Amino acid sequence: MTAPAILEPKAAADIAIAEVRNVSVTYGQDAGTSRLVLEDVSLAIRSGEVLAILGPSGCGKSTLLRTMVGLIKASSGEVLANGKPLVGIHPGVSIVFQNFALFPWLTVQDNVRLALNGLSITEAQGAERVKRCIDIVGLDGFEEAYPKELSGGMKQRVGFARAMARGPELLCMDEPFSALDVFTAESLRSEVYRLFSSKSTAPASVSGNAMSGLRGVVIITHQIDEAVFLADRIVVLAAKPGRIQQIIQNDVPHPREYQSAVFRRLVQRIHDAITKEQLPDIPETPSVPPTPGGMPVPEPLPAVNIGHVTGLMEIVRDHGGEMDVFSLDQLTDYDFGHTLAVVKAGEMLDLLDTPKNKVILVALGRKYLDGDSNARKLLLRDQLKKLGTFQFVIRLLEEAKDHRLHRDVVIEELAIRLTTEDIERMFQTVVAWGRFAELFGYSPNEEVLYLDTEADAPAALPA
Repeated sequence: MTAPAILEPKAAADIAIAEVRNVSVTYGQDAGTSRLVLEDVSLAIRSGEVLAILGPSGCGKSTLLRTMVGLIKASSGEVLANGKPLVGIHPGVSIVFQNFALFPWLTVQDNVRLALNGLSITEAQGAERVKRCIDIVGLDGFEEAYPKELSGGMKQRVGFARAMARGPELLCMDEPFSALDVFTAESLRSEVYRLFSSKSTAPASVSGNAMSGLRGVVIITHQIDEAVFLADRIVVLAAKPGRIQQIIQNDVPHPREYQSAVFRRLVQRIHDAITKEQLPDIPETPSVPPTPGGMPVPEPLPAVNIGHVTGLMEIVRDHGGEMDVFSLDQLTDYDFGHTLAVVKAGEMLDLLDTPKNKVILVALGRKYLDGDSNARKLLLRDQLKKLGTFQFVIRLLEEAKDHRLHRDVVIEELAIRLTTEDIERMFQTVVAWGRFAELFGYSPNEEVLYLDTEADAPAALPA
């Protein structure tokens, strides 16, 4: 398989752009709550390749990337840049983050131009470079627009343009599509694929061109299909602690098609490897029913907030307690997918029922709406305790020292059991729902989840 055309291919024996050797990373050593995140990891990023680091949330993917480029200091082992010990941040790296990271008071071209700070190029070269990068990502005509005027996909395109304007030798992407809706993500993913695999997108030979020195690309992802679609080499990480499970050379030919037989075979191979690692104790024969003291089983949660559920229930009540879901959607400001997610959340909490296309406010839902804030918290608290995910998190906290756990520990435990979910997003939902019902607390400064005492629970009102 040939290297993507836009990258500068180098000899196989060329020195790695970035490399870690026997690196381990431990969090919380100074606070006395140490946790080993990466253990004895060795990995080199070669010239001329797109490399994907794949694994569930909480396995250390982002930590590995940040360690390789110098944003996080390794607890042990060596970190090299072009064969030399890395001091500070890798000088040839640009990163595209998942949360856009744009300055709202700057226009598109000014956000991109920020990448040129400190570079030894003329003003004319800088202007040409900014123009070229905006053109590459398809934002011609939006140079003077502000971030508030852009969709999520357009904001991420600005992030790509800014990263490329730096003229990096290594472009790193940390789950760049995870904050986008599924359609926008797929569209942008396909454009990135074409960018790094099509000769038609190779940079023009202009002075100070932003892409002329690009030698490699690294993408962090938790989606197997995404890794197989984009990467030449796929690093599969295992968790607890993070370590390399295997490295797979991607021989799926270009152009890649998601439904081709060779593509699906590689996806299944990687899926089987991850499943075997994450669930090694699943018996081959039917297991006996779990004992009463067994660990609760978490289930996915819709990524919505309780306020949305309450507002939707109010709308249903105002329309007689029963509505067609399509009519309901017309009265909201949400897209249809989000409306369905809110309905699903209400149904999980036993506040709504959804026979066929109907959304019905049940008696418990009416009781919730009739209560004041404390009564609502108490009712919601009882309902959350019935859900496997919250039973699971509470059990973790009950068994933890001082009933406190760092967010990464909870995320890791959830990721092991829900390998196909966006666990970071789900954790945010768990925290939001749990805090609303005062089921447990969360300290954003310490990033610690803790179990509330009964004294902290909302007081019951007289009957």
